[in-house]
Amino acid sequence: MKKNILTYSLLVIMLVLNNSCGKEFLNEPPRTVTIDDLINNPTEGAPRLAGAVYNKLYDWDVHTFSWIGVSSITSDDADKGSELGDAGTDKDQLDSWTFGPSSFSFNELWVGLFDGVGRAAYAIKYINEMNMPEADKQRYIAESKLLRAYFYFNLVRCFGGVPKIDKVLESQDDVAQASTRATEAEIWAFIEKDATEAMAALPLNVPSAERGRVTKYAAMALLAKASLYQKKWSAAKSYADQIINSGGFGLLDDYAIVWREVGEYSKESVWEVNAIGGGTQPKGVQQYTNVQDIRPRGWGFNTPSADLSNSYDPADKRRAATIMYRGQTLWDGEVFLNSAPNERYSYKPFVSRTQESWGGDQDQTNKNYRVFRYGEILLIKAEAEMELNNLTPAKDALDLVRVRAGLPKTTAATQTDLRQAIYRERRWEMAMEHDRTFDLRRTGRAGAVLRAHGKAFVDGKHDLFPIPQIQIDRSSNRLTQNPGY
Repeated sequence: MKKNILTYSLLVIMLVLNNSCGKEFLNEPPRTVTIDDLINNPTEGAPRLAGAVYNKLYDWDVHTFSWIGVSSITSDDADKGSELGDAGTDKDQLDSWTFGPSSFSFNELWVGLFDGVGRAAYAIKYINEMNMPEADKQRYIAESKLLRAYFYFNLVRCFGGVPKIDKVLESQDDVAQASTRATEAEIWAFIEKDATEAMAALPLNVPSAERGRVTKYAAMALLAKASLYQKKWSAAKSYADQIINSGGFGLLDDYAIVWREVGEYSKESVWEVNAIGGGTQPKGVQQYTNVQDIRPRGWGFNTPSADLSNSYDPADKRRAATIMYRGQTLWDGEVFLNSAPNERYSYKPFVSRTQESWGGDQDQTNKNYRVFRYGEILLIKAEAEMELNNLTPAKDALDLVRVRAGLPKTTAATQTDLRQAIYRERRWEMAMEHDRTFDLRRTGRAGAVLRAHGKAFVDGKHDLFPIPQIQIDRSSNRLTQNPGY
């Protein structure tokens, strides 16, 4: 997929860099073009506009420090990490649940995700005006809609109802609407609409040169997960079944391989952000590896908790692929320093400097960001089937995940027992993948679990994160705050 980084205003788009397909890059000097330039040259304009939306997936304010803090450090799976005196701006507050509306991470994430939403609105509007083959036009629009749905998925999980921006903001009335919160139900409906429309126009698969571009299966995965959050069990089962029954996916024999370069775009991959390390123009998820790498080589944040480490069955192979321990020899022969300030670090973001495409730039590594993978699809099916009281297919899906991990099949005999078994399995299978806090909240377990872990979770308040105070101020108080803040 052509990945294009664009910054833009209402009238002018500054083309900063144009990247070619696959793992190679094409250097191009920056130049300024107008919207008309892009509309009148759809062969170049359409992929540039869609590429601008894709490129938001790589940005620091969407998938890196604030996202890591909000989605993972808040959970019982992770501690702040780094060193005692290093707060990471507000990551100590996220760790302890003592944050507030002015905490930095919420605003950075809000700005980043809404930037993605805005880019998608531009792409949808102006690609639709281009004179180009209809199939190509609809595919670019579908890609932009699915990415917008993904940005909104993370917004609604964090904040609940947020402004619904479904067009380019061209008037004061548009801006006023964008400063008013839609309901949570309205945002979920918007996500489903975008993802459903995208699914209709996207291809089932892409050639290797276009890896990273979304497919029908990526749309199905987002719809399955969105349905899970809304307790739409039949819909979640249906979308998961479509992926499973396609025959195009499966579990790798070795769970650890999923997280290595050789595991990119394997049969377990449903959608990944295609990062490139090395070369003349490396393009990775900005500092995603660096923020979590072993300190002092990296920043050392988001360290797996002792509670997570101790929760695994001794036979579970996933612990060794998820957590690296001080003094350990890693898979590539590197020795984890005994002098590192934390006993444990997250293994999944690790990039080998000797056995993978290490280009010498810790800020732009080859580590793909796994958005959806087959192991999670099986767990979505298991949970949906269980809630529909279809215990046998629920167990069958769950056991595929367990057996791959080196564990026996589940012995859960009742729906209640199976529900708890699936919750535990999701923790172990998805550990350090930015879902644990959201899983605890959507299943009503957050207060009990997080307080037991020493976090100051308040029921009724911390069911959502605060709307950033700076956004409320900028909206002249049209944006309302979440309860308890």
